[in-house]
Amino acid sequence: MRRLGMIVASGALLGMLGGMLTASPALAGRGPKWQVFESPAFTVPAGACGFRVRVKPVDSKEFIKVLKTADGSMTELLTGKFRQSYTNLSTGKAITENASASAKLTTNADGSGTLVTRGRSPSFFTPAEARRFGLPTVSILAGRLVVSIDSAGSFTSVTLHGHVAVDVCTTLR
Repeated sequence: MRRLGMIVASGALLGMLGGMLTASPALAGRGPKWQVFESPAFTVPAGACGFRVRVKPVDSKEFIKVLKTADGSMTELLTGKFRQSYTNLSTGKAITENASASAKLTTNADGSGTLVTRGRSPSFFTPAEARRFGLPTVSILAGRLVVSIDSAGSFTSVTLHGHVAVDVCTTLR
């Protein structure tokens, strides 16, 4: 679940830091409300690109809505404008990318879930996951991305209907 949370937090996603998408529920009786969502800065370990990458929000006007059901499942909706910088911490080379996407993360009561993004989504995979799904370890993906995860936190499928807009690791070398 932590990896899925990071995808959402970073792009939507992102980045896959579990718990980053938790927002306080709306006041009882008033229904769910859109709340400001602030993506944190974080560092991608050297194993992803061969060097550490600092990821930092530059322009964030994102909003989240959390919907909970009686069966224990939860849906989180994320939308808005988002740009972030990526910096190679070895060389100082940096790029800033538009990562605006809408996202819907559905987490089932058993901890499994599905993430669907549309737009320009930041994406973070381990090298093994990147090889398995044929995608870069750190990138901006354009189009519709669907990620399924099991209750143990492992990706079961990743489908991209679109293309890799920016391979961050290659660009920062």
